[in-house]
Amino acid sequence: MKKFLGKNFLLQTETSKQLYQDFAKDMPIIDYHCHLPPDQIAGDINFENITQAWLYGDHYKWRAMRTNGVHESYCTGNKPDFEKFKKWAETVPYTLRNPLYHWTHLELQRYFGVNEILNGDSAEKIYEDCSNKLKTSDYSVRNILRKMNVKVVCTTDDPTDSLEHHQKIKADGFEIKILPAFRPDKAMNVDDASAFNTYLSKLESVSNISIASFSDYLDALKSRHDFFATMGCSVSDHGVEQVYAEDYTDAEIETAFNKIHSGKELNTEENLKFKSAMLHLFAVWDHEKRWVQQYHLGALRNNNSRMLSQLGADTGWDSIGDFPQGRALSKFLNRLDTNDQLARTILYNLNPADNELMATMIGNYNDGSVPGKVQWGSGWWFLDQKDGMTKQVNALSNMGLLSRFVGMLTDSRSFLSFPRHEYFRRILCNLFGSEIEAGELPNDIAWTGKVIQDICYHNAANYFGWKDVEEKIVAKAIV
Repeated sequence: MKKFLGKNFLLQTETSKQLYQDFAKDMPIIDYHCHLPPDQIAGDINFENITQAWLYGDHYKWRAMRTNGVHESYCTGNKPDFEKFKKWAETVPYTLRNPLYHWTHLELQRYFGVNEILNGDSAEKIYEDCSNKLKTSDYSVRNILRKMNVKVVCTTDDPTDSLEHHQKIKADGFEIKILPAFRPDKAMNVDDASAFNTYLSKLESVSNISIASFSDYLDALKSRHDFFATMGCSVSDHGVEQVYAEDYTDAEIETAFNKIHSGKELNTEENLKFKSAMLHLFAVWDHEKRWVQQYHLGALRNNNSRMLSQLGADTGWDSIGDFPQGRALSKFLNRLDTNDQLARTILYNLNPADNELMATMIGNYNDGSVPGKVQWGSGWWFLDQKDGMTKQVNALSNMGLLSRFVGMLTDSRSFLSFPRHEYFRRILCNLFGSEIEAGELPNDIAWTGKVIQDICYHNAANYFGWKDVEEKIVAKAIV
């Protein structure tokens, strides 16, 4: 019987163990999509306790606690931090076979050296041990990033964000790249006239551009896109149910803008056309700046209207949606490609039924100009687990080139989530190692190890153009 989370966790063959230990284990981390708060990195804060580091903002854990019968006051409410942690600890034994069980204990081991199983009985000791460490300088958020061998982090930022915290991080000379990513979802969300006009007012303020027309609106947004570029941004991101690719005319979009700007709601056709126009324009701007654009598709958000009204968005009431993806996505990408305006692109699907669709869609627009120009992103959100990662890797292997894949990311709001990269790497090495031992792949450890290292790190460094990071790694290796 193997030890739980032992050295060979998830590694089922001797070759898998060799590939992980010799090639994957010590590779640096590029986390090119996450939701870490840049103000906490700028301030290099220390968390007062593990509840603040672990449970604040983590809707994965909240959903599990609610399902286990825990009252909301222990999730998002005002119960004392230890009481919240105790409720989480009491929930953990009930998460067996949920990825939270693995993640929880990996994080306790990798960050704090805690090898005990978390439950109601061990909660107090683990809380005290971890919280005491988090208060020390060794566990400031910057040192946590260093501890995990992180080299690049891309946060997720609205066009109206000042990026003042990124400015401070850069001015401090922090050696880990903390870069903004342009996420303009609110700028194209015309589902509610009042909310849209509130956003316009904020955009006017940060851009110093008075917005009276659609042309003014584009000028203001473009100025923010330009500003993000001056701050080192080279990545955009969009979280939409499906790609919008309706046909439209410039006159229709101007009319729709004037209508909603006057406080009137758009009808369904106007709404879809406006979103289509904005999504296309953002993509054109990304191409002009040689950015990488990402599309997270298929989340059915804010299902529980009662809890949405009480707690707001991103509090754990989202699920997988069953939106049709293929035709509109093809139309959107094809229009950009036809005009030679298709930037490097990463597509993520939340519905596993779309796996093979995405694996084949990317091949339609890989034109040989860049290795893996159009990528299918790693298992995302509800698919960010052993089965989801395995299916994504297998489908990509069957229908594309896994060797050109840009690898894993955390998509997390927590500084304690970086063992997810390790989780992915172990799964990856186990797949390769098992097939080598089964005679399905040649026993070429050097080449297979290189492919694994590329997927873990080098492909992303090259794809996103972070050559200086690559050069530092190579220089260190030579020394």
